[in-house]
Amino acid sequence: MDEFIRQATAGSTSGFGVAETFAALLLSFALLLVVAYFYRQTHRGLSYSVSFVHAMIIMGVTVSIIMLIIGSNIARAFTLVGALSIIRFRNAVKDSRDVAFIFMSMAIGMGVGTGFYLTAVIFTVSMCAMVYFLSRFEIGSTVNREQLLKLQVPATLDPHTAFNDVFFRHTRDNALLSLETLRDGSVLELIYSVELKPGAAETGFLDEIRSLTGGGKVTLLTGQENIDV
Repeated sequence: MDEFIRQATAGSTSGFGVAETFAALLLSFALLLVVAYFYRQTHRGLSYSVSFVHAMIIMGVTVSIIMLIIGSNIARAFTLVGALSIIRFRNAVKDSRDVAFIFMSMAIGMGVGTGFYLTAVIFTVSMCAMVYFLSRFEIGSTVNREQLLKLQVPATLDPHTAFNDVFFRHTRDNALLSLETLRDGSVLELIYSVELKPGAAETGFLDEIRSLTGGGKVTLLTGQENIDV
């Protein structure tokens, strides 16, 4: 008990005490909540995950405490590297943008844990403003007119020539992306990438395609950059 009181009032031999620990916890948590808010507000696509947001916050706070514990002690740093080397992460990160947010969380945690509180605050505010600017003005985005056409047709149909006439009248560009057999080979599932001509009616295009599929399912998908095929 005497040792605990001494560390709380004067700090431990590593240079931090209970007050510094709570300061690091609370500040890193508050800053990472701000980052999580901007991540949610600017996220696009279908891969949003609440568990990723929680993991990002928890990881940043944990890094701040790790940096606090290590301090300038080289032996502790090498011990930590050895301990973390046994951890294996199996989850694949689908969005490259998520990787950037992971590094942001780590940087905030490192800044807070090493006592650079003002630097961590400035970094958080600056990066959140930058993320909002990139999202708000769609920096780097392009107008994508490509769509995915998903068909189920009889196996006797030639996928390379059966729709050439319809594609010629309605599309500017097309390509066969995937071919898969279903129902013991009696049905083919085809996925095309198509770019409709300006003014082409999607309903008319689908009606003509459907008339050639023999009653098979026809689906036109947009936003294919967010769809796994």
